[in-house]
Amino acid sequence: MKLGLIAGYSGRKMNIPMEFIKRAETLGYDSVWTSEAYGSDAVSPAAWILANTDTIKVGTAIMQMPARTPAMTAMTAMSLADLSGGRFIVGLGASGPQVIEGWHGVAYGRPVTRLKEYVAIMKQVFAREGPLHFQGKEYQIPYEGERATGLGKPLKSILHCGEDIPIYAATLTPAGVEAAAEVADGFFPVWMDPEQYSVFEEPINKGFAAAGDKSLLDFDVAPFVTAIMGDDVEECMKPIRGNMALYIGGMGARGQNFYTDYAKRLGFEEDAIKIQDLFLEGRKDEAMAAVPAELIDACHLVGPADRIKDRLQRWIDAGKQGHVSSMLVGSSQPEVLELIAGAVL
Repeated sequence: MKLGLIAGYSGRKMNIPMEFIKRAETLGYDSVWTSEAYGSDAVSPAAWILANTDTIKVGTAIMQMPARTPAMTAMTAMSLADLSGGRFIVGLGASGPQVIEGWHGVAYGRPVTRLKEYVAIMKQVFAREGPLHFQGKEYQIPYEGERATGLGKPLKSILHCGEDIPIYAATLTPAGVEAAAEVADGFFPVWMDPEQYSVFEEPINKGFAAAGDKSLLDFDVAPFVTAIMGDDVEECMKPIRGNMALYIGGMGARGQNFYTDYAKRLGFEEDAIKIQDLFLEGRKDEAMAAVPAELIDACHLVGPADRIKDRLQRWIDAGKQGHVSSMLVGSSQPEVLELIAGAVL
């Protein structure tokens, strides 16, 4: 099982923890991941990190697909891969309707269809087997729709793609996971219980069947895992409670929240409904308190060093089974990076 580090996105000011990232690189971490919401973008920090490191791979978790054309994302990926000697990884996601339509001002569209078409277009650009042509439901290249000039010309990338650039997808729905397994090289579950690979098994197998000759050996299951070390387990859980309450309760509308549905599939249906109800009623502190300790403990690593080391065994076992091939660690504690590296690598 490989280890990655989640760098996240900025707050009010840009803050890229380069010394922390370089420490992870020294410890043998395979990758570091940037992200974006509606502040800092994911690409600029990725470029900065690549320029200031030597061996660690850098990925985006995620670049918002509706915010960029597939060709623009392919251009960015080829540029960063070429400049870094093949250390860039593309991580894509649909984001959500609130951000895409409310911030970017474009239609959210069909996220599963978009993912499939997006990856297909990017791979055409990478391959350079001919000028780019694509006619799909979300993308038509050359564009000949409303307000088109009729002058669109099929083009082939000037830059040659000398690197094999992996493409990952952030998704949770069964249809989304199936699509990722079919067309991508890996996917990010926002959280995962390593003992419940069964939640993803059927859609992953369907995706592999649609792709043809593909298996877990060709597909990286790379969940985000928050790790907080401290003597008081409950205190360590508090920041995670806030994050999980926000996602389960507020990242989507009632009846259309992927994270609520995912928590239900993990076996926490009543809790998920309660968290969402409280959050949407504005009772955010109560929503945080309603996040079950069992859910946090299943998906993250918290508490004293010995407890974290003990709980890590579940992840190591899942790695041996091929159910988790990369663990992407979210932590700001150097001692946590070292403990996990010592146990896993």
